[in-house]
This record gives sequence, C-alpha cells and structure tokens, in this order.
Amino acid sequence: MTDYPTLTVVTHPLIQHKLTLMRDKTASTSDFRKLLREISQLLAYEITRDLEMTTKLIETPMTEMEAPVLKGKKLALVSILRAGNGLLDGVLELVPSARVGYVGLYRDEVTLKPVQYYCKLPDTLHDRLVIVLDPMLATGNSSVAAVDLLKAAGAKRIRFLCLLAAPEGVARMAEAHPDVPVVTASLDDRLNDKGYILPGLGDAGDRMFGTK
Repeated sequence: MTDYPTLTVVTHPLIQHKLTLMRDKTASTSDFRKLLREISQLLAYEITRDLEMTTKLIETPMTEMEAPVLKGKKLALVSILRAGNGLLDGVLELVPSARVGYVGLYRDEVTLKPVQYYCKLPDTLHDRLVIVLDPMLATGNSSVAAVDLLKAAGAKRIRFLCLLAAPEGVARMAEAHPDVPVVTASLDDRLNDKGYILPGLGDAGDRMFGTK
C-alpha cells in the first residue's frame, strides 16, 4: 500500500532484484536492456491482473469444456518514445496480439515541459484497455500529456506502467487523471533540480540505447 490511491508498487522479489541490477551504474547496455524486458513482463502480469474474461467451448484430448478466454477487443499498448520501447518489447512478448501505438514526446530541459513530435495510435481506442508505457514517471508532465492525447482520441480505460516513479510525478498524474491507475516497481524518494528521479537509475533511454 502507498499514500497514493492510484498507485500500485509491485514488490515481487524477482522484480526488486532485477531493478537493483539495473540501478547499478556498472550495468552494461545489453544487461540493462535485457533486465528491462524481463521486468516489463513481470509488471505486465500485475497491470493485466483483472482483465475481463469469458468462456468458449473447446475440445481437449479428453473431452469438451467451457474454457476461459479474454473478453472484448485486444489490448492497446502505447509507448512514449523512445524509452517506452524498452517496456513495450517485454509486454508484447506476453501479449503478442496487442495493438501498438506511439507517442513522441521530449522534455524541454529548461522548462521541463513536454514537446510533442509524433503520435500514431490504434483505432477504436474507446473499446480497448489502453496501457501506456514509459520507464520513468518523474515530473509527470510527459505522462499527463500522453494521457491527454489518448483521451482526446477516445480512450476511456487507461492504465500507466512504469519502472520507477517519483512522488511528484504520481501526484501530478493523480491530479490530472485520477481515473488512471499507475503500476510501478518502485516509488523513489524525490526529483533533483533537473527533474531526474533520485536515487533512480539515470536516463533510461540513454542507458537502454547506449547513447551516453
């Protein structure tokens, strides 16, 4: 439990162990990328825990049965570029039939405000559960902007999946979109004066792609 009603912190031992390996500044780019993919799959179990189910008639090698299957339209996964793609790869391995969208946002380093440069979303979002993917919920500005875009495109059921969250970002998201649950592996201490999460793990995109 946390002080934030919209937030779920997943404390599974495997997630916490892998997150510690990722935080270590000596982790290689390939190890960081591999661990992020693995953690994204584990987090995906939590954020999809209560998907709607129905049944269908199948025939096993032994007999017929009414077996459980997912109900409704396929999920939509929306990656906030570029770092969101690290989570996307793992979740897609778990839910390969999901529709995929991309929102391109970068943070102005002076104002810390998001600037949009790309948006491509699946159709009929109003009928789908939409899971937004971004490793870091820091200031919350980019995350809120992405959810704004999704709601404008018709999305009604939205969840947010991240690796790390800062209290400032969780509060910002809860204020702007109290109907959007947030699932993360860790609620860290705070932001520094440049808007980075502490203790954090640095810039997830740079560490994943080896660009710094």
